[in-house]
Amino acid sequence: MPININRLSAEIEELASYSAVPAPAVTRILYSAEDQAARAWLREKVIEAGLSIREDGLGNMYVTLEGSDSGLPSVATGSHIDAIPYSGKYDGVVGVLGGLEALRSIREQGLQPKRDIELILFTSEEPTRFGLGCLGSRAMAGNLSAADLAALTDADGNDLESLRKQAGFTQPLDKVQLSTVNYHAFVELHIEQGPRLERDKLDIGIVTSIAAPATLRVTLKGDGGHAGATLMPGRRDALVAASEIVLDVEKAAQDSGSPDSVATVGLMQVHPGAVNSIPSDVLMEIDIRDTQLATRDGMVARIQQTIADVCERRNIGVTVEVLNMDAPCQCGSQILETIESVTKDKGYSYKTLVSRAYHDALFMAQLCPTAMIFVPSENGYSHRPEEFTAAAEIEKGVEVLAETLCSLAMQ
Repeated sequence: MPININRLSAEIEELASYSAVPAPAVTRILYSAEDQAARAWLREKVIEAGLSIREDGLGNMYVTLEGSDSGLPSVATGSHIDAIPYSGKYDGVVGVLGGLEALRSIREQGLQPKRDIELILFTSEEPTRFGLGCLGSRAMAGNLSAADLAALTDADGNDLESLRKQAGFTQPLDKVQLSTVNYHAFVELHIEQGPRLERDKLDIGIVTSIAAPATLRVTLKGDGGHAGATLMPGRRDALVAASEIVLDVEKAAQDSGSPDSVATVGLMQVHPGAVNSIPSDVLMEIDIRDTQLATRDGMVARIQQTIADVCERRNIGVTVEVLNMDAPCQCGSQILETIESVTKDKGYSYKTLVSRAYHDALFMAQLCPTAMIFVPSENGYSHRPEEFTAAAEIEKGVEVLAETLCSLAMQ
């Protein structure tokens, strides 16, 4: 199935121009002017392709290539176009524009699938604005109610309800959730965001499982004071307590017994933040992941116990908030077999992979069988301006995606 890679490459470059910061970096935050302009541009491309389009009240966009029996559950693909500050042009975008190119190719070849094939633009896969990733797909899977969504606010105190309506998304939020009867299968194309495919000189990664995070927000309350005048025996230094916790977060992943365990303290805010003042308050957020739920939850329990022990010993007040405890997913065996068959038929090299980053596919897996296709990332870079995947590598990924979608939609 031929892919117009020149058209797709030009569109990736064009979409990157909708950014709040100069090239080569990309910043595109949910409901921002750049996000709105990018969405308007994408709508034009969909209309030019002769495909139908609809959007829900959160801004999830559904593009449909109609099949001969629209009463059957659809086959879908998709990803996101929001971009964290100073990131690159390929994360998420390859799955959206590559998905659009796959649908155009199927249409241009005159093929008539039995099932509808949908391209989904998911709202806010990145947690940048509201502190919670995969906003659109979480809501579609029923993990966030209309009330949950409406209550979200950003760092400036703007609530989602006002922002979405200002952006033109006025449909009721209680209509965002989908049923498990909507989809037959979902396949997400994505850059690997890691070095494995490039290192092994392989064309395609077939994702067999997706790790999922638990996120803890920890607030430590000690006692401040002058760094010179407060002697060591009486100190209640919140940052020293936090430092002990950070070290055990690393150790928890190292001791888990699983090669897929990772744990990270990615945010630390220290008050008052002066060199000659004892830290009185610390806010930290901890990301804990594994492909096996029991292992991940075991790390969470250990870290929570460490927090309690350290704070008791150091006389530090503490609150721990669980921001999310998402379940990992195993990808659908039938979809994996289809991807592998297509990849072999095309003569492309491949390997099976675990995705340690999570994606909208994680939540689509709660609605239907799901899988992912990875293409290489140069140097494993992602979430930075140097992010790059060659056009020839993207072309192979889109070819595999298009033929996989066709095969699934003929069932």
